[in-house]
Formats: sequence, C-alpha cells, structure tokens
Amino acid sequence: MYSPNPIQVFEYESLNIGAKKGKVEFKRKHFDALVKFNELHGNKYFTVGHKKITFKQYVGVLQVDDVCVEVLPKADRSSANEGAWQNALIAMLRVTKRLRINQVDHANVTKQSKHLLDIYFEWYLNEVQKLIHQGLIKKYYRKQGNLNTLKGKLVFAKNISQNLIHKERFYTEHQVYDKDHLIHQILNQALGIIEQFTRGGYLYGKCKSIQLDFPEVKAIQATAATFDKLVLGRKEQPYRTALEIARLIILNFAPNVKSGSEKMIALLFDMNNLWEEYILVQLKKAFQNDEVQVLRQRSKFFWNSITIRPDIVIKKGDQTLMIIDTKWKIIDHNKPSTNDLRQMYVYNEYWQAPVALLLYPGIDKAKIVVSSFKSIGDTAKHLCGLGWANVLDERNKLNKNIGRNLVELLQLHNVI
Repeated sequence: MYSPNPIQVFEYESLNIGAKKGKVEFKRKHFDALVKFNELHGNKYFTVGHKKITFKQYVGVLQVDDVCVEVLPKADRSSANEGAWQNALIAMLRVTKRLRINQVDHANVTKQSKHLLDIYFEWYLNEVQKLIHQGLIKKYYRKQGNLNTLKGKLVFAKNISQNLIHKERFYTEHQVYDKDHLIHQILNQALGIIEQFTRGGYLYGKCKSIQLDFPEVKAIQATAATFDKLVLGRKEQPYRTALEIARLIILNFAPNVKSGSEKMIALLFDMNNLWEEYILVQLKKAFQNDEVQVLRQRSKFFWNSITIRPDIVIKKGDQTLMIIDTKWKIIDHNKPSTNDLRQMYVYNEYWQAPVALLLYPGIDKAKIVVSSFKSIGDTAKHLCGLGWANVLDERNKLNKNIGRNLVELLQLHNVI
C-alpha cells in the first residue's frame, strides 16, 4: 500500500483520471473514493468535474489505497518547483506548531522519498517509542465479567441471567489496575492505521516493532467524542503530544468511505488559516523586544448576534496602530475585491484604527501600497493598504524574516 512517489499538485489545480507519477496512476476507483470523501465533508476540499477534481485552498496529503496525492501551496503563478513548496509547507506547519519536530530522520530512507504523511507517521512512532522507553502507565478502570470467585460488586441482574445454571460463577464489577485503558487503546488504534498505510515502506518495520513492545489492549473505534472526554492528569502529561497526533490520524482516517472498499487517510490544512497563523507568529517575533503588541483579536458584535473579527490587531498600550487581514490569494492589477475593502473600512471604524492592511502572499519584491478611503464631507477618513510579503526567500526556502521585512516596510511608509 505504501506510495513512495506521491502525485503532486498545487492548490486550485486539477487532477485527472489517468494522471501518473512513475508507476503510480490515479485511477477511477481513487477518483470515486475522493468524491465520496468530499461529499461527506460538504464538498469543501475540491470541486468535482468530468473525470477530474479541482482542488481549493486546502493543502496537505491524501492517500487512497496505493496512491498518495500531495496538494501543495503556491503563492503566485511563478514556476517555483514542487520541492520548494513541499519544504515551505512543512516549515510553515512547524512554525505554527502543527508539526512539532526539529528535523526529519533520514537514517532509514534510501531511495524512497518522504511526503507529509510519512513525516506525521514517523513523528507519532517516535513519540510512542519514547513513551515505551519511559514506561507506560497503569490506570484503574472498572471491568465487568464472569469470575469463578466473588470479587468486587455482584451485578445481580446479569448474574441471574447468565449464571442461573452455573452457580459456581459470579458476574461481578471490579476494579482493575493495568495498562489496558482508554489512552493506550487510542494509541493502539493509531498504530494499526499506520501499519496499514506503511506496508512496503521504510516505516513498516518500525511500526511492527513498536506494536510488539506495546501491551495487548482492547480494540476500540475512537471518535471525536472519545477524545473530548479524555482528561489528562499530571501522570498522563507525557502522553499529550502522542494523543494529539493520534487524534489527527484517527479522525482523518476513513476505512470505508460510505460503501466503498478503499482505505483512505487525509491530512488537509486550510491555507487561509495557515497563512494567518504564520504571519501572526512572525510579527510577534519581530516585535518581541518592543512595546508593540501583536494580537489575534477577539470578535466584536456587529449586528444583532453577528460578529466580526480581524486576523491581527497591532496595539501600543491602549491605542490600536493598525489592523491586518491576511488573504491567501492572488489579485490582479493590485485591485482587491470590494467586499475585502468594505471589511477593512468596518474594522478601522470598530477598532478605531488609523490604517488597515490587506496582506497577500508574493514571490517578487515585497511591497506596500497605501491609499485613503474617500472622506464624507470634511471628515478625514482612515487608510487602507495592500501588502505583498515574500513567502520564499532567495534560496527558495520559506522566508523566516517575513515579519521583520514587513515591519520595515510599514515603518518606511510611516504606517506604524
């Protein structure tokens, strides 16, 4: 099932039935599985056409049986290669803490290339391996069943129904202290999913080895509700990262999409949210030794129960210096949409900000263009700027100075 050579496409590009990467082919069964998956999620991930799917703003990785599809971001229509954008996506996920690893272990990789799914799987296996070496915890839990001795509390109704003839047995409820508890059952379920998707790959042996070291626990089918009811105490804190990754793996695994037989997993991220978080992190870093605060602002009521929320608010003391709204899209001829401009106007009014900025991704030279809204009568109106920030640097790597570059541009235009 392992797919060492993913089919790579960019957001807003199409993938047709028959598309190939080496010996890997995107077939009709893969297309049908993705269509069903998309329908189950309100058709938000891509648009379905005749024998093709066109991706939207969601990037990441999908694997259907033996075919892996990587959907990569792209800040403009330049010819930057897939490798540069794959690395940029991974780096952006790390900076925004959606992928908390410093480096990828290449020790076991020979000719097989790595894709995003590999990285998450390897991260998870390393976390579980670390827990095993530290020593897996035991927990108390209640267990019901037939015993030959009376232990704990007798469950009268079930004892009568099941042991009317077998008087030597007792149906009891009693406490057990061992490793077969919900946390380990969740981790075991995620290990089973990884085993299915790494067969034939370099991670399969590592996964099987960890499964052999892992205690035998009851098989469960965890859902979102299962994770919601988990409460981690002090003793369970070392499990936090492994459980976060397990949640991501389990809740994005679709063993049978509706009535289909294709096994499928999808790790997809909205580039609008990822771009916003990346800019927020980098601006906070750029202002960390300043009096300026960079905030992800809370919502304000706009009309009745309807609220509005800008992406980023920059403040100095009680004064709002500016509003930034990040937009992961390409605009033609430096002309933003009317709706976006209206949004900026309202933000300036409600947050009493002198200037709002629409910030877009770019590859060419970073720049800011500032204009004022038309005044009504003699009342001077606030400003709105258009900004483009370089996503990649001169080495085609993710630009880690994007926050500092943006601050320098804002200061150059006397915006802050």
